[in-house]
Amino acid sequence: MAITTGTMTDEQRKSVALEYLKAFDNGGVTSTGGSILDLFAEDAQVFFPKWGLANGRKEIGKLFGDIGGTLNSIKHDYATFNWIFSGGDTIVAEGTSHGEHQDGAWRAGVPEWAAGRWCDVFEIRDWTIQRCFIYLDPDYAGKDTQRYPWLNEAGAGT
Repeated sequence: MAITTGTMTDEQRKSVALEYLKAFDNGGVTSTGGSILDLFAEDAQVFFPKWGLANGRKEIGKLFGDIGGTLNSIKHDYATFNWIFSGGDTIVAEGTSHGEHQDGAWRAGVPEWAAGRWCDVFEIRDWTIQRCFIYLDPDYAGKDTQRYPWLNEAGAGT
């Protein structure tokens, strides 16, 4: 674990989280032209459903490459985010997104049960993301309906 060298405000932590989300929307490039990986501590952790836990920048790069390789585009809906501040290094962002996955397009709420709603739990210290756990349905195109009887009954996929 890294030694803390400076105190950050909640708004400063939020700015780092927003930079990360906007870089993801921009193909992994930050607003200054750097890599999204530059926003992470060397020993950071990222969790993504159905991928698992990535430890350190090298594994995080692989995770983002694997996930990003399935996306043609993604856009987070910044204006509707909910932010929760812990009073410490942890902040939570809840929001929606839309875009196009290799299997098809998605938009939060269309249909209501499908992908597009997400929640990210960040630990941000010293202007870097130490930890980001991503909670969402990774079935962006809504193809995984056979295993859920309530979706089949509702005519999912139509």
